[in-house]
Amino acid sequence: MLAAKNIHKKYGSLEVLKGVDLTINKGEIVSIVGSSGAGKSTLLHILGTLDKADAGEIFLENQRIDTLKGKQLAKFRNKHVGFVFQFHHLLPEFSALENVCIPGWISGRKKREVTERAIQLLETLNLKDRFENKPQQLSGGEQQRVAVARALINNPQIVFADEPTGNLDSNNAKELHELFMQLRTQFNQTFLIVTHNEELALLCDRVIHMKDGKIVPPVSPGP
Repeated sequence: MLAAKNIHKKYGSLEVLKGVDLTINKGEIVSIVGSSGAGKSTLLHILGTLDKADAGEIFLENQRIDTLKGKQLAKFRNKHVGFVFQFHHLLPEFSALENVCIPGWISGRKKREVTERAIQLLETLNLKDRFENKPQQLSGGEQQRVAVARALINNPQIVFADEPTGNLDSNNAKELHELFMQLRTQFNQTFLIVTHNEELALLCDRVIHMKDGKIVPPVSPGP
């Protein structure tokens, strides 16, 4: 479903990605792990069209997406891609329900249709009693679940998550891990997750290891 070929990226003289190839199948949950500076987040942002590669090709459902620009790119990203970050990036002046609805409204869908979908998602994520709460009235775990609902509002083909449990305590992190598995089962949702959390990585269908800007085989434990 998602295919990246020979992705390269430099920042000045620093070569961050050195020819990365990656394929992800529909309904798959894949994690990317590696030490800080390995290129994980850079790769995620390039695959999600938030950043541009210096070289290489990216395809989503057989459509080449790395060449999209301007309004065409923004429209594609809004419709086909969801994002969850370490920090929730919820708008403080809006309720949980409104925060979830915003990408749907931006896409031009009917307000009633978007609101009904947002309510369904928030109920699925055990936030039925939090519709009208603003972000500052929610716990960290609740805010992250609102962010997940927002990522799903336009039925994206893939959700990119960058350290989604990095700002959560162990209990909320565990709940978020279980939530991703539930969403895959319920909606056949595809996830690509950058994480330092070994427990989350091990729950995924596949773990990709990065080192020095490349995908490498996992290190086998010693005798």
